[in-house]
Amino acid sequence: MKDDRSYDVIIIGGSYAGLSAAMAMGRSLRNVLIIDSGLPCNRQTPHSHNFITHDGEKPLSIAKKAREEVLNYPSVKFQKGLAVSGTKTTNGFEITTENGEIFKGGKLIFSTGVEDILPSIQGFSACWGISVIHCPYCHGYEFRRGKTAIMANGERALHLAGLVNNLSTDLTLLTSGKADFDSKQKAKLQQHGITIIESEISKIQHKNGWVRQLQFKDGSEHTFDAVYAAIPFRQHSHIPTMLGCELTDLGHIKTDNFQKTTVAGVFACGDNSSMMRSVANAVATGNLAGAMVNKELVDEVF
Repeated sequence: MKDDRSYDVIIIGGSYAGLSAAMAMGRSLRNVLIIDSGLPCNRQTPHSHNFITHDGEKPLSIAKKAREEVLNYPSVKFQKGLAVSGTKTTNGFEITTENGEIFKGGKLIFSTGVEDILPSIQGFSACWGISVIHCPYCHGYEFRRGKTAIMANGERALHLAGLVNNLSTDLTLLTSGKADFDSKQKAKLQQHGITIIESEISKIQHKNGWVRQLQFKDGSEHTFDAVYAAIPFRQHSHIPTMLGCELTDLGHIKTDNFQKTTVAGVFACGDNSSMMRSVANAVATGNLAGAMVNKELVDEVF
């Protein structure tokens, strides 16, 4: 059965960025609907770090507390469900969920995150976010001085190696094929004692998501405490591009300094529009998006 309701703003994605945006607007008495599927990309991560006042807390605990605080504002509503399509209307936008419910909003904020494209390596998905990780700032301190691997090649590998080298003196690059480094780059890696393994990984042996050993297709085995993985991603929601929002060359939703997308009335915040994938950045960009949407609503009537 279709449900047709109208709001000043619809926020698609109810994790850190979306909840932060909702709080900013709830405090300005805006009529806000949050639509959330309940599947955050960091749901396997045991602890959140590098976010003051919440360092070491479970990500789901932070989100639960944030939701309780946001829903204390009576003009903010929460709808569990998956938004599957969106259209531009004369007065704003319509969002349809997988259950056929239709919601109308004058403005849209996408805080939908990204979906990591995991390689088909046995054990990888079970370890993702636990000991196979993506960010030295989010996870590196916990694995400091441990035997560490980086799954990457070329410039991306050099970038990560520089960051992780400050945390571990036992560092190996896993290029899964011929190493793509020039002579100057190879010399830098050698100078810092960073080794390279070109064989492809066949299996990650682990215990409850904690890496124990990597097996390679050439038959070799190597023990590591943590593995950084630079893997591709795609947008978690296709609705922004459906509405005409442009993406960057890297695949993020293109926004200006105020979280505005290239489509009027549509904003984006959090991981879907930033290379900085962290709770702290999601909260910051969400707060800014909420304030800027409120400013647009003010300018339309005052």
